[in-house]
Amino acid sequence: MTGAKFEKLVEIMATLRGPKGCPWDKEQDFDTLKPMMIEEIYEVIEAIDNQDFDNLREELGDVLLHVVFQAQMAKELAKFDIDAVLDEICTKLIRRHPHVFAGEEGGSAEDVLRNWQAIKAAEKAQLEETGTSIPSILEGIPVKLPALHEAHQISSRAARVGFDWPAIDGIFDKLQEELSELREAIAAKKPADIEDEVGDMFFVMVNIARALKLDSESALKRANRKFKMRFQHMEAELARTGKRLDETSLEEMESLWKLAKTETR
Repeated sequence: MTGAKFEKLVEIMATLRGPKGCPWDKEQDFDTLKPMMIEEIYEVIEAIDNQDFDNLREELGDVLLHVVFQAQMAKELAKFDIDAVLDEICTKLIRRHPHVFAGEEGGSAEDVLRNWQAIKAAEKAQLEETGTSIPSILEGIPVKLPALHEAHQISSRAARVGFDWPAIDGIFDKLQEELSELREAIAAKKPADIEDEVGDMFFVMVNIARALKLDSESALKRANRKFKMRFQHMEAELARTGKRLDETSLEEMESLWKLAKTETR
């Protein structure tokens, strides 16, 4: 039934874009859909964070719709169609999982990842033999990614070829180095240098998260939610007394914050 349902979705999208279709759908192009697709991805992530599986089901459908939408527009331009998209991803998955589809030994998850990289390297070598230019290992990371996620992708790819700290202690040392450089930039009152050093600290923190097998974007999102919950708890406590935060001393806010930390764990 899955194939029939997918074909139905493809047909619905073709109808919406067809002569008697929806004016809004027919007006869309690749550029107009970009922000909507990004929004849908974030809604999927939010549903996962909230463990809201009913909403996750709906949001995954919205993402799938965008995939089919983009493929339909490409078909109209005679570039490719949804079948080509499916063929390419299926071929890639089979080629890069020989331990599953070709009877080779798989080993641990780390072994599989190393094998994946070896297969990619072999694919690049094949491109070189045909005279095709080989892209950088860092190419293909979308520049529109959130900065933390982009940093994670960049550092992860560099680490795969051995450009990484041997142990997390080295990253902590680097963080202290960057903190010192930030203090120096602040003391020198050099705005451009200050921005550079703040950026360097963020990048190092992403590497600490990566070394701990954490996603820095998710970690910061969690911290944001925690701060928001505690801050709103402070506001609610003050509202009971008829006061607002801008009418409260810093000392009282500190006391309320400690209370919020205790009651919102």
